[in-house]
Amino acid sequence: MNIPDPIIRQLIEQARKDAPNETCGYLLGTADGTVTENYWMENIDHSPEHFAFAPRDQFAALRYAREHGLKILANWHSHPASPSRPSAEDLRLANDPAIRYAILSLLDDEPRLNSFAIINGKVTDQEKHL
Repeated sequence: MNIPDPIIRQLIEQARKDAPNETCGYLLGTADGTVTENYWMENIDHSPEHFAFAPRDQFAALRYAREHGLKILANWHSHPASPSRPSAEDLRLANDPAIRYAILSLLDDEPRLNSFAIINGKVTDQEKHL
C-alpha cells in the first residue's frame, strides 16, 4: 500500500489533535493500492487504549467510497503511547482479510506508521510507511 506524504501528515495531525485518545478512520484509494484520502471517523469509545468507529461514520464512509469509485484499503487508528503494532484486541477485531490495518504510533513523540495484513488473528505481512 502506498500512502503519500500529505496523507501521512494528515494522520499525524489528527492523532496529535485527538491525543491522548486514539483516533481512527479508513484509508481510501485506488485498486492499485494507492491511498488518496483519509476518511476520519469518530472514536466513540473516547479512550487512549482502544477505539470503535461511530456506526454513522462507518456507513457514510462506505457510501462515500462507493460514490467516488474508491476502495477501502485500510482501517487505521493511532496508538498515542504504545508502538505501531497490533495489540491483542486489534488482532481479535481485525475481521476483514481484504484490507490492511494501519497503526500510527506517537510513542516518544516519534511518529511511526506501519500497516499489517491480518488473517484469523495473525499478522501475515507488515509494511513500514514512516
